[in-house]
Amino acid sequence: MSRSDGRLPDQLRPIRFIPHIAPAAMGSVLCCFGNTHVICTVSIEDKVPRWMKEQNVQGGWLTAEYSMLPASTRDRKARDISKGKLDGRSQEIQRLIGRALRAVVDLSILGQRTVWVDCDVLQADGGTRTASITGACVACAIAFNRLVEEKKLFRSPLTKLVAAVSAGVFKNEALLDLNYVEDRDAAVDANFVITESGEFVEIQSAGEETTFSPDQLASLLALGQKGIAELIALQQAAIRATQSEATTDQVSALADFFARR
Repeated sequence: MSRSDGRLPDQLRPIRFIPHIAPAAMGSVLCCFGNTHVICTVSIEDKVPRWMKEQNVQGGWLTAEYSMLPASTRDRKARDISKGKLDGRSQEIQRLIGRALRAVVDLSILGQRTVWVDCDVLQADGGTRTASITGACVACAIAFNRLVEEKKLFRSPLTKLVAAVSAGVFKNEALLDLNYVEDRDAAVDANFVITESGEFVEIQSAGEETTFSPDQLASLLALGQKGIAELIALQQAAIRATQSEATTDQVSALADFFARR
């Protein structure tokens, strides 16, 4: 089957990480899965939530927020604040991002600090949750490395990298990294959150008005594991680049990115 964007069934979309997209943040990256673009930022506060103090919980905390900007989709998406509450989908995704990152962050090393991870979807073409997790991990690595460089931490609390990718059954074929059209019409879709050591953080899989077999699930898992291995390698390269660079010109990096689209 020929995919709408010309990819092979087991091929990721073009993946890019543009660091330092938000200079005021401790760590930030623009994560691009094809035409899905998510700004991931990390801010750190020198305090912990009240519930941790009341329960005398040691160490720090990490929490995430997720939102889609109004113009991220063809039809304007209303801001959650205009509805007076966070919609169920956004709440589910930000909880998933938080769980994924806490699984690979040693909170005891943070001390009395709270890590705020914000994922804002600039452009949506399927897979916003997987791009958010994958990009947020890179942003966390940048932020933690900066704290180590500033001698505020003795080592990075990031114990390993984590990434996420989607897979699904579309027109009776198992595909990796679904774009919007494929995700919308998939008979089965799945999201895999896996660490660099191959351990699972979360698997989400569901049939859309249909069932799926163990063999189909195994095929989707194999695609997911292949995609995660490639994403981890790209994350590692992006993090190494930020550690070796002397200076960063955010404006020229963005200009170059959009010029090559």
